[in-house]
Amino acid sequence: MKIAINTGGGDAPGLNAVIRGAVLAAIHRGWECLGIRRGYGGLMGEDRVVPLDAAAVRGITHLGGTILGTTNRGDPFTWREQCPDGSWVTHDRSDEVVAAFRSLGLDALIAIGGDGSLRIAARLYAKGVPLVGVPKTIDNDVGGTVATFGFDTAVQTATDAIDKLHSTAESHERVMVVEVMGRHAGWIALHSGIAGSADVILIPEIPFDLKKVCDKIRSRETEGRHFSIVVVAEGAAPRGGTVSLVDPEHERLGGMGDKVASSIEKMTGKETRSLVLGHLQRGGSPTTFDRLLGLRFGAAAVRLVAEGRFGCMVALRPPGIAAVPIEEALATPKRVPLDSDTLATARDLGISLGD
Repeated sequence: MKIAINTGGGDAPGLNAVIRGAVLAAIHRGWECLGIRRGYGGLMGEDRVVPLDAAAVRGITHLGGTILGTTNRGDPFTWREQCPDGSWVTHDRSDEVVAAFRSLGLDALIAIGGDGSLRIAARLYAKGVPLVGVPKTIDNDVGGTVATFGFDTAVQTATDAIDKLHSTAESHERVMVVEVMGRHAGWIALHSGIAGSADVILIPEIPFDLKKVCDKIRSRETEGRHFSIVVVAEGAAPRGGTVSLVDPEHERLGGMGDKVASSIEKMTGKETRSLVLGHLQRGGSPTTFDRLLGLRFGAAAVRLVAEGRFGCMVALRPPGIAAVPIEEALATPKRVPLDSDTLATARDLGISLGD
């Protein structure tokens, strides 16, 4: 067998662990491995394809990022190129990807990515590319799996930041608003907010009322607690309002933390500061959980290839790793359930969810 591995979309801690798990599991079977650089760029002449042997993956489990590089604008079905006059055109280069895959004599592809990358993988599978998917996203919003690697590390990073903000917020008697990632799902905000003892948590699943947010802050004031911590997912939106975009053309979210902070200061008179964690949540060494999950996912992906179970995605279904059809996983993105125990815990702790 001769297989290829690629990583697409935003980077996440644990990508290298998946690569190492897959490569070593393949080598153990006597297979040959290749790595496709920068998503599918290596198959379209935009980058290269590199050999992956035991030496190539030695000592990478603890490293953040991906040794193969990645891109979140590398969809071969809607490839964008700039014309000499400065305009942009979009065209389908997926046939080039399929042709390059076959010309390399590959038997299978392990595609590691989030929602967008897995949709590309599903379309390539429909065009005849035998592949297995591995779910990756710090947002934890891919359906079919209890957890995606990268999420635990992102939550740890966000929690560490919230912990540090408590002392400065209390010293200056300020409200500190922390914006974390979470485009459509509030998993990072919810988990880090609870773990970091936040007072308000705003997530995309629950449209918020700024009056209710300010009521919580005023309530703390009457209790002698003259500071508050507010955690806001980037995709959160006010009731009857819309999400905040910093780049409407590419639908890039951002700025909701600043807007919430400004409103709180105007409505309560409390000095308020905001902090955007941004890409800090994507970087750094993966936690033990994400390292182990990444290695398990990589090895499991190779087992699915060996069994010929193409068109599937590996998924965490405790206590084991299961195979889930990619189309099934994509059909229902994972959001925070409004009846979840975690949300109930937040409410029982007195945390305001803005509703």
